Amino acid sequence: MKHVSSVLFCTFLVSACSVGPTYRPSSAADLGVPDGWSVVAAPAAEDLTRWWSKFNDPVLTRLVDQASASNLDLAQAIARLRQAREQLAVSQASLFPSLSGSAGYSRTEPIRGGVTTTTLPNGTVTTTGSGGRSSFSLGLDASYQVDLFGGVRSGVAASRADYEAAGFDYATVLLSVESEVARNYVLARAYQAQLDNAKASLAIQDDNLEIVGFRVQAGLVSSLDAEQARASRAQTAAAIAPIEQQYNAAVSRIAVLTGQAPGALKPLLAAPQPIPVGPADVAAGIPANILRQRPDVRAAERNLAAATAQIGVAKAQLFPALNLSGSLSANAGNFSSVLDTITGGLFASLSQVIFDGGRLSAQVRASRAAADGAFAAYKSSVLTALEDVENAVMALRSATEREQQFAIAYDAASNSAILARSQYRSGLTDFTTLNTQEAALISARNGLVQARSDKGTALIALYGALGGGWDSAVTPTAPAAPPSASAPN
Repeated sequence: MKHVSSVLFCTFLVSACSVGPTYRPSSAADLGVPDGWSVVAAPAAEDLTRWWSKFNDPVLTRLVDQASASNLDLAQAIARLRQAREQLAVSQASLFPSLSGSAGYSRTEPIRGGVTTTTLPNGTVTTTGSGGRSSFSLGLDASYQVDLFGGVRSGVAASRADYEAAGFDYATVLLSVESEVARNYVLARAYQAQLDNAKASLAIQDDNLEIVGFRVQAGLVSSLDAEQARASRAQTAAAIAPIEQQYNAAVSRIAVLTGQAPGALKPLLAAPQPIPVGPADVAAGIPANILRQRPDVRAAERNLAAATAQIGVAKAQLFPALNLSGSLSANAGNFSSVLDTITGGLFASLSQVIFDGGRLSAQVRASRAAADGAFAAYKSSVLTALEDVENAVMALRSATEREQQFAIAYDAASNSAILARSQYRSGLTDFTTLNTQEAALISARNGLVQARSDKGTALIALYGALGGGWDSAVTPTAPAAPPSASAPN
């Protein structure tokens, strides 16, 4: 027994060895982060966890919350997260011995008087006289693969990193769904505003057509004015149908994102509402905490950690494998005395691949190549995140400037159209001038709506680029049970 204990003690000392590389987070310079950006910067003072509430639109808040709870892409992400959690449990089980038990019962009865020979489950041969004989047996087997070179531990580390990456993938899907709901909501309100503009313009065109008709009948103008007025009205009317189609597409998209049929939200959104307006400033002087808040960046980092751990799994296959096994067995003629005599054995085996045609070495090289690819993907995600922030900031700035200029243009075009209409009624200008001024009014009005819509979508994009919409201080974990009882068991 003392000798066995010594062997086990030495085995566990050896198992502390690991042939795989030690994973360390990459520095900002390794990731190509420019000066002034810091991977470990403190989070911004502004809380972006529920950024959509900053638009002060109850309907928008309701829709985003509903999508967060019922979106089907999120349900798939949760299922993948649960699958990764169970795979981690499978890997962790490899760290422990496996035990199996057995029990047996046999009875022999002679068909005709004489001697009966019976072979028991443990190999013992018994003979009986003219009477029958019963036999009970119990067995316990154990096996354990000693993690001499850290292959099992590397596998557990890889599975843990995969699980964490799946959690960040879920958060990435969550942010995407939230942003898509908000963006389509802004578009839906913008299309409603454009429809109002088109209908208002159509009413003006109807009024102009009537005025032209009176002037033609009075002989003050030629029928050319009437044809121009009729053409302008038809063009304005033709613009309504495409806007209605775009509005319907936005509302249908929101419904699907919230886990509903395409037409489910039409009653809720039927009443026109203004385009939601967010705060004027967002986290002025933003530090580079984006690398901590963006779940896609953190998922890429965890994928790199998993790929690095897989190198250790592959390298461990190049070294000897030590397996320990043991067994206990007992048998007796009656159950009450089955534990009176117990026999056991302890076995150890050492195996080493001598020739495999280079298969294991190729697996190591393949694992290293996978890690190189994972690092490139990680670095790419960081640079893409910085690009997203830069583009969103510039888009927001551009939309804000355009909104200001279109507001001026709309005011001027409105005054010009009023004057032109008055002058046309009085015969001081021709219909071409009136038509030109009213076309400018329509363009300025729609330009102002578009600028406000672009401003809202740019602000949404900026919130998404900053990683808003989830609690970045917590790594998402899988729920204890499936979120839906309707799924198959």
